[in-house]
Amino acid sequence: MNSLRLLPPTASTYAIELNSFFWVMIALCTTVAVGIALFIIFCAVKYHRKDPDELPIQISNNRKVEYTWTIVPFILFMGMFGWGAKTYLDVEEPAPDTMNIFVVGKQWMWKIEHPNGIREIDDLHIPIERSIRLTMISEDAIHSFFVPAFRIKQDVLPNRYTTIWFKATKPGKYHLFCAEYCGAKHSGMIGWVYAMLPGDYQTWEQEGGAEGSLSSRGEKMFHQFGCADCHRYSGNGPGPNLQSLYGTRVTLDTGGQRTVDEAYLRECIMNEGRPLEDGNAVVNGFKVIMPNYTGQLNEDNLLAIISYIKAMGPQTDVNQPAGPGTDLESVGQQPGIAGPGSTGIANTKPDSR
Repeated sequence: MNSLRLLPPTASTYAIELNSFFWVMIALCTTVAVGIALFIIFCAVKYHRKDPDELPIQISNNRKVEYTWTIVPFILFMGMFGWGAKTYLDVEEPAPDTMNIFVVGKQWMWKIEHPNGIREIDDLHIPIERSIRLTMISEDAIHSFFVPAFRIKQDVLPNRYTTIWFKATKPGKYHLFCAEYCGAKHSGMIGWVYAMLPGDYQTWEQEGGAEGSLSSRGEKMFHQFGCADCHRYSGNGPGPNLQSLYGTRVTLDTGGQRTVDEAYLRECIMNEGRPLEDGNAVVNGFKVIMPNYTGQLNEDNLLAIISYIKAMGPQTDVNQPAGPGTDLESVGQQPGIAGPGSTGIANTKPDSR
């Protein structure tokens, strides 16, 4: 009987709300459609011409009927529109305290990386009753991340980050599909989402064997590619100081402003510090001297570097890592950006790599 189920399992908070919306919409549309059909049948039977010479009574208007069939459906369907809009906005606006997980779509697999550095291919392990925010990008074609049990589907695009969030409510193993045709093996781009009890998820994390957090891996690449030579904490470098920059607004040399988020940072890194969306404008007071990293950084590396920059921002509550322009003694001895147990080069000497 499971193969004949009308809807997939309901395993997220969004799925519960969407199910209610779906059934109310079905009931409303069915009631209106059946009502119209019955009214047509009634009129056809009652008012059909019984004699070829019969002249029906001419009714010029009936304002009460006209107002009723205009106003009542308008109120009902505008109510459904409002409910649907609220449901859409709820899934577009992440809940506070989300766990950020990064997803890279590639023909024909899903590459997933957790904040603690654990990587997965075509599998996603998450704890239930915890808000999960996915930041996604594609390395080639357009894909679509679709988990029917959670009622979430989001296009995954090349050269642009897209996000979606959800909160699983039931432990279980749920299908993950690509819902956008992406090439010859599109049908094989499938996986599984494992929703786990918090205790089981913690055990899985401990057994994952991650080699440092995502941000600590980004810290290594930040120094490896020479970013620390220009982006100094002292503010005296030829590039902007990235400390506490994420989430703020910067002024561009065109006079406009831009919020520093994942998309903005990616555009800057891959376009010599000049976001394409802003007409190649650079941060006010700085010159275009940033090298072009096209072909040198893949999407995994970009996500790691951006995660490191975010960790420097006001959201983090860990000590800032050392780097060029930073007094090593003020930072202390820490193994990495994620704290005890992670890897990194947090104790890099100032102005050296």
